[in-house]
Amino acid sequence: MKSAVETLSPTRAKLTVEVPFEELKPSLDAAYQKIAQQINIPGFRKGKVPPQIIERQFPGAAREEALNDILGSKYVEALQENDLVPLAQPDVEVVKYDDEGPLEFTAEVDIKPEISLPENTEGLEASVDDVEVTDEDVTEQVAALRGRFGTLIDVERPAQEGDFVVIDLKAVKDGEPVEGGEVTGFSYEVGRGGMIDGLDDALAGLSAGEDKTFTSQLVNGDLVGEDVEVSVTVHQVQEQELPDLDDDFAQMASEFDTFAELEADVRERLQRGKRLEQAAAARDAVLEALLDKVEVPLPENLVTEELNARRQSVEQQLAYAGMTLEAYLEDEGQTQEEFEADLERRVRDAVAAQFLLDEIADRSEIGVDQAELTQHMVRRAQQSGQDPQEFVNHMLEHNHVPEMVQEIRRGKALAELVESAVVKDASGNPVELKNLRPDGTIGDPEDEAAEADEAAEAAEAAEAAEAPADEAAESTQD
Repeated sequence: MKSAVETLSPTRAKLTVEVPFEELKPSLDAAYQKIAQQINIPGFRKGKVPPQIIERQFPGAAREEALNDILGSKYVEALQENDLVPLAQPDVEVVKYDDEGPLEFTAEVDIKPEISLPENTEGLEASVDDVEVTDEDVTEQVAALRGRFGTLIDVERPAQEGDFVVIDLKAVKDGEPVEGGEVTGFSYEVGRGGMIDGLDDALAGLSAGEDKTFTSQLVNGDLVGEDVEVSVTVHQVQEQELPDLDDDFAQMASEFDTFAELEADVRERLQRGKRLEQAAAARDAVLEALLDKVEVPLPENLVTEELNARRQSVEQQLAYAGMTLEAYLEDEGQTQEEFEADLERRVRDAVAAQFLLDEIADRSEIGVDQAELTQHMVRRAQQSGQDPQEFVNHMLEHNHVPEMVQEIRRGKALAELVESAVVKDASGNPVELKNLRPDGTIGDPEDEAAEADEAAEAAEAAEAAEAPADEAAESTQD
């Protein structure tokens, strides 16, 4: 087989492949044999029909079968021969395929771009915001916890913001009830928002037993964006009675004996969360610093596909939250053009980052062991709320494991990049990243080393324990 490659762009190539008839013949013979097993021709036993008879009865069928059989394998062989990594399915065109002649075809395909990394990627500089937990942050968290232990009591007065009301809702369009537009006995906090536009304004000032009708627009269903008449009836107005912020509350709401201890724990938890947010910002900043130094050509087809997928994901999430994209953009004070431009910028950065991290992983010869793969898939399953075993089975069944492996390699490449970078906060203080634990605490380097040694010793002990069993299994098989 002969192959030649023409570079159409840094991310697209055209392969021209010529396969001599000698390499085609085994596939052609196999095709004739397969067809012979499937047809009945008078005068011939099944499976013994000569090729010339098959060709007379079914012109070109065997050649088409052989072509389908060999085209894919020769395409892959040509990719390997020319050190090309495809990113999508190719556009294949058969140029020549004659009787007892060679097969010639071309294949245009998006390919992984070549990236020139700096000789040394260590010492990249990045800056992130300070970790700052304010008294207001603590107060807000304590208030949220306090609200979970509040009790609702009926009040004989008009509803106001912060009250809870038990209501019925009914939407009508042109005098006809809207399908799915009716709820009864629903508890709602006045002023919370996120339900139907105009509901909070309609509820303010209503007492138990009163109702009101207002015009709004539905955010899902067949009547999205159309005006409907909504009637709301209030059955109860309830005021939330909150517990005092004292030691009794601390004992009721936590494992602490005093409110001061509870408050200190809330502050520490917020501190840990802020550290994790800072670490995430540091990773983004370091990666962005390297992206500024490296030119990464992007395949436009891949960018377009990812852009469409991201846009669809955003619209689905908004629909699930009961909001249209138009309403979201209005709330954010953003135009459609600004949204699209921002989305495209983020998609391009994400695709470029993937190529960059893949290159770093290849250069550093980063590998993935079975334990890392299992842990990663279990974590992904938990994040998506799926059963871990079902998630793993799905990944295996649909051949997504290579994608999981690539995700892990990119994560390890990014960690390597960040640990060697110089990251400071806005106040000029170095940001601790190497010993940051998943819960947001900072580990002692000596403790981390000791834990690593213990883990290594445990792994060695496990391997030693497994060795006799493996030897016994081998001897049994022998």
